[in-house]
This record gives sequence, structure tokens and C-alpha cells, in this order.
Amino acid sequence: MVTDRQVRRLMMELGTGIPLSTAAMRAGMSENTARRYRTGPLPSQRKAPRQYRTRPDPFAALWSEIEALLVQAPGLEATTIFETLRGRPEAPLTDGQLRTLQRRVRRWRATHGPEREVLFPQIHRPGEYAQSDFTAMGALGITLNGQPFDHLFYPFVLPYSNWETGAICVSESFEALIAGFQAAVWELGRVPALHRTDNLSAATHDLRDGGRTFNERYRQVLEHAGVRPDANTPGRGHENGDVEQAHHRFKRAVEQALLLRGHRDFESQARYAQFLRAILAGRNRGRQAKLQDELPHMRPLPALRLEDFRVLRVMVNRFSMIRVGHNV
Repeated sequence: MVTDRQVRRLMMELGTGIPLSTAAMRAGMSENTARRYRTGPLPSQRKAPRQYRTRPDPFAALWSEIEALLVQAPGLEATTIFETLRGRPEAPLTDGQLRTLQRRVRRWRATHGPEREVLFPQIHRPGEYAQSDFTAMGALGITLNGQPFDHLFYPFVLPYSNWETGAICVSESFEALIAGFQAAVWELGRVPALHRTDNLSAATHDLRDGGRTFNERYRQVLEHAGVRPDANTPGRGHENGDVEQAHHRFKRAVEQALLLRGHRDFESQARYAQFLRAILAGRNRGRQAKLQDELPHMRPLPALRLEDFRVLRVMVNRFSMIRVGHNV
């Protein structure tokens, strides 16, 4: 059987000007075969796609039942259906037929299954958006002087350039959100047109009709910075996908750095913060060119930075305890 490689060798040899008989010998085929292939397509291009089965369909008698299962429970996997069917005496199935069923189920879902959600790619323009969120860092096992340090991280990302920064925090409070946002834009030196968050209770609150809108305090802070608030649709985290991916990849980078470091204990929170800052600086090193494209499209910082804390007057009860923000 002549292969594509042999025919390509034949063409190369004929291109040097040698006789067909010599070129055929060097390509490992007869002269008659070489004459047939010297002007025609490659052997693989001559084969017509097969339109018939080479063996009986093992699922022909069972397919109506399989289809009914897929309609009734669209989440069923082909492996589950296969294991259910193979225990029957009238269906002597073998391991090698699982792939056949998986292909048939995949084709059925493509033509008869439930419609899939259509997602359109997001187009990011320089200086337009910043995204932020909170992510838990407890799984990293960080300790301060041997004591477990359960904390969150506030990541701030520019989707166009992927420039990122962030800060350690202990809760998803309004104060942590504003402190993280202001620290990020002051480090950046400019402010974007829009700031998108998840539907955090620190930034939004429930309406009577079941929707959510932005808190007045949060609006005032962003108006002071000249930034418009934005939030993703509830239940659609992919709309805030850049920051979701950023904190996933950042935590993976932190894990790798901890493995190189050899231990997860830090002398203080300040030393741990320096460790995270070094990781952020390394991740931002290759993003400077696109960041420079973004900065001219952003607005300058406001003249003053707002306080990111509240002053409260609270009563001390007879047990020497106070209650602040639903916390004792």
C-alpha cells in the first residue's frame, strides 16, 4: 500500500529532474504506481469517507430506551447508562462498546438534546473596566508565629491588561471593599471608568421586587473617585470572569511560592503581605506594555482619599462586651 510519505518523496525526486523509474525506485514503489501518483492527489485524499457500518450496531435494540432515559434525565452520563444496561442477559455488552455509546449519546445531544446557553466573548477596551472580588485563602494553610491565619484576599484586576493588585482582609465588609478599592487605584495612579463587583452585600442590597441595587455609601465613594458602579447578573459569575480567574491563578502562584519557600509560617502579617506583594509584582512584570496603553484612557485620582473606617459609639453591656456590625 502506497503512503502519503512515499508520494511526497516521489514528487521531491521528480523535482530534481531524474527519470520516473529512478524516482519510483527511491520512493519505494513500482514505475506503474509512480506514473499513477505523479500528477494525482495523495493516497489519503483518494479515499472516500465510509458511509456504512462495518459491524452490527450493539445498541440498535436498546436505543429507544436509552433515548427515553436521556429525555427524562438530561444529566445522565453515557457511562452510567452503559453500566445499567450491561447487567442484562439480553444485552451482552463488552467494555470496548462504551466508546460507541459515548459517541452516539454525544451526537444525540448535539441534534436532539436541550439547547445550550450561547455565550458571547467579552471585548475589553483599555481603561474602561476594573473588576474586584473577595476570595478565601484558608486552604493555603498560612500561619503567623505558628497560629492559623484564616483570612480573605481582595483582588483588583484590569481586564484589558490583566494588571492586578490586592490586599489582605478578614471579612467581606464595606470597609474592606473600600479600603481595597482605594489602595488599588492609588497604587495604579489612575481610575477606570467602571468598577465591577459581584453582588456583594457590602456594595448592594435587596429591593422589594427581588432585585438588587447599589448601597448609597458605595455609590458616594465611587462618585468621589469619578467611577461608575457595575455588577454582574446574579448567578452568572462568568460575567465577572477576569477577576474570578485572577484570584484562582493568584492562589495557585502563592501555593507554588510556598512550596519553594519550604514552609507556610510567617513572623507577622506584614511579612506575609510583603510575600504576596512580591508575587503580584512578578505576575505584573509582563503586563506593563498593555498597562501603559490603558493609563492614558483613565481619569486622574481625586484630590483626597476617603476614610475607609467608621467611628461608632457603642454601649458596653454588663458582661463587658460590645456589639459592632452584628458581631460581639
